[in-house]
Amino acid sequence: MATMISDECINCGVCEPECPNEAITEGDEIFQIDPARCTECVGFADSEQCAAVCPVDACIPDTDNVETEADLFERAKSIHPDKADEMVLSEETSRFRKDDA
Repeated sequence: MATMISDECINCGVCEPECPNEAITEGDEIFQIDPARCTECVGFADSEQCAAVCPVDACIPDTDNVETEADLFERAKSIHPDKADEMVLSEETSRFRKDDA
């Protein structure tokens, strides 16, 4: 599922540069995540990087956008065609592959 930013956001902006897909933008009052660009960092990291740096835990699962690892990985490859051949799924690049997932 895509990640979303809740109303708890304090508009600090630390999440924006962490997104490998440039899915995070500044909204009128809080930052926003474009679900069409969010891959939950699958293909890049073992956790959602925006959530990892958020000081108020405002980056949360968007239950209206539930997706599989395969769907998220395909999106990541389509967003980054120049890196697609090098991208792999592993414990380091997908939260779905972690032992505690």
